[in-house]
Amino acid sequence: MRVLLSTFGSRGDVEPLAALAVRLNEAGAEVRIFAPPDEEIERLLAGAGVPQTPFGPSVRSLVTGARPPSPDTAFRLARDLVAERFAMLGEAAEGCDAVVATGLMPIGARSVAEKLGVPYVCAAFTPIGLPSPHHPPGRRPGPPPPPEVTGNKELWEFDAQRVAEMYGEAHNEQRSAIGLPPIGDHRDHALTGRPWLAADPTLCPWQEQPGHDVVQTGTWILRDERPLPAELEAFLEAGAPPVYVGFGSMAVRDAPDVARVAAAAVRAHGRRVVLASGWAGLALDGEEGDCLVVGEVNHQALFPRVAAVVHHGGAGTTAAAALAGAPQVVVPQVADQPYWAGRVAALGIGAAHDGPVPTVESLSAALGGALTPETAVRAKVVAGGFLTDGARTAATLLLETISRGRPPGGAGSAGG
Repeated sequence: MRVLLSTFGSRGDVEPLAALAVRLNEAGAEVRIFAPPDEEIERLLAGAGVPQTPFGPSVRSLVTGARPPSPDTAFRLARDLVAERFAMLGEAAEGCDAVVATGLMPIGARSVAEKLGVPYVCAAFTPIGLPSPHHPPGRRPGPPPPPEVTGNKELWEFDAQRVAEMYGEAHNEQRSAIGLPPIGDHRDHALTGRPWLAADPTLCPWQEQPGHDVVQTGTWILRDERPLPAELEAFLEAGAPPVYVGFGSMAVRDAPDVARVAAAAVRAHGRRVVLASGWAGLALDGEEGDCLVVGEVNHQALFPRVAAVVHHGGAGTTAAAALAGAPQVVVPQVADQPYWAGRVAALGIGAAHDGPVPTVESLSAALGGALTPETAVRAKVVAGGFLTDGARTAATLLLETISRGRPPGGAGSAGG
């Protein structure tokens, strides 16, 4: 069996897909991933033994440029990604048995699968990208909804219109070029009527409702066997568990002083600091014996050994801290991150910082809640119930779908 996996996003969008690829390989399937040409993504996939075809521009260059991407840039990128999906996936998918797409709205991937008559699955790592009367959609580039558009139903209708504005013309042009008819609702076409939610049901519960058939598989976890750097290992052994601070692929432009602020807030609780530089290039001036700055390291090995994890609230980092039983403080920046902050607080496994720009006082207060014995106990309890075989579940489901010779929800798709 041959399976094509496609995504566009940062490491948090690629690593779960790599986990699925590993499970598919173990079952005898041949897998190729289409993912952005960023160095850390190339290293990740090479380490997992998964062949990669570079797809789209560097995500890091978009995120960390001199200015944040403008709406015009986002709309151009949307059109370019549609054309590239048709060109690259269309060629590579000849003879494949299924297409799985994740990441930034994967418009076009289902159309390629439709043309070839093979199953297509769209997977999400957070529920806020999936239409539901129980929550509003995330923010997309462009003007916000009109003030009178407030209900979830109306907000999701506006969201579908915005997706059509961004992708619709390019999508229908490409469909026409391969002999497919035009469509109207481009968002729901990409998501299908039966998307997969690759997230832990305790950490990320999905509220069922009529007409929304979502398959929740559990989080797709790629096992990381890398040892921690010797310097970090020595730092951990030299004292009490430190607090980890990292903002992953966030540029944190609105909080340029976040490294100093976070270090001061952690020190206010008598703790040492492990500061991850991340895409923002976080650093501290001078030599500080109670703070170690690190690059990208193995979270699965590090997080069980820290007192708390202060982070931006990406789906991957939230899940890694939850699985490790480490209390969390989420300082949400964009997209689905406020959702994860709310879940951490609701579960009692940490604190949600109010807004993306912390002060020493506000972050110290949030840490005060995360560092209590009660939070530590609760974090361990939640970790004990975390599902760790989501990627295996998804791989089994996909292979069963292929073997039956039909997708879960209709010809050429996983639903819709």
